[in-house]
Amino acid sequence: MALKHVALVALGCAALGIAAPAAAQGACDRAQLQNLADLYITAQEAGEGFRVPMGEWVQYRENNRLSSMTFGGVLATPHEVDWHRSLLDTTTCAIFVQAIIDDPASPWVLGTKISTRGGLVNRYDVVTTTTGDWLFDAARTRQFAAAEDWAVIPEGQRNTRAEIIAAANAYLDRFADPAVEVPWADRCARLEGGLNTARDDDPMTCDVGIPQGIQLVDRDYIVDETLGAAAVRLRFGGPEGLADVHIFRVENGRISAIHTITNCNGQPNCGFPPMGEGPPA
Repeated sequence: MALKHVALVALGCAALGIAAPAAAQGACDRAQLQNLADLYITAQEAGEGFRVPMGEWVQYRENNRLSSMTFGGVLATPHEVDWHRSLLDTTTCAIFVQAIIDDPASPWVLGTKISTRGGLVNRYDVVTTTTGDWLFDAARTRQFAAAEDWAVIPEGQRNTRAEIIAAANAYLDRFADPAVEVPWADRCARLEGGLNTARDDDPMTCDVGIPQGIQLVDRDYIVDETLGAAAVRLRFGGPEGLADVHIFRVENGRISAIHTITNCNGQPNCGFPPMGEGPPA
């Protein structure tokens, strides 16, 4: 165990990431993944990444770049997590955690994919957002996210993994092809940073416009059928595009909620007016 920690510290100091060697994927179940998700939150609050059981080599990336979980990365700094939701993908043994740090002095909204092998974490892929990123407002994001109902869907009413991905892809494909039909639910809320389309009056809709001519590529899916949910990591705007994750809730084959987390790579509000039309939708 001591050697493992030395390797992790050396990795952090050098800010290098090396993928875990190929090996047979160990079986995973929801309890195992939930435990790792909970430990990740504990690690973030302590600023101590090693609190999560890890393989001999762990790759840590923020916004599609190598980073460090011990020096400089968000995980290296203690932050109280005020709200979070975990998606558990028992097919790929991956976890997605949406976490909100509602600290006026250092606010963050994080979208983290945690890859595991044999019950150990071997990779983190984090999309970080803070002041200046797309429609960022941690307090409002927390308010709206906490009010939504993402309860477990009864087993006989769940969509399949393929159906959930198909619904998510329809929305994402619409950015490049306006002819794509998106399976909207009758009531749907879209949370873009701190901006929400939900209203008390009907209809409560997500179909309020989607920017056109934008490629959403390099899609990576984390799917939790029990919640009817998928997190889709992607590049917004083509192969060199922005680090982005869209989180979907799908009920009866239709999208009932969407959350967007987009890192603007240092460009205030991704180059758009605070409440104007722009990237992700």
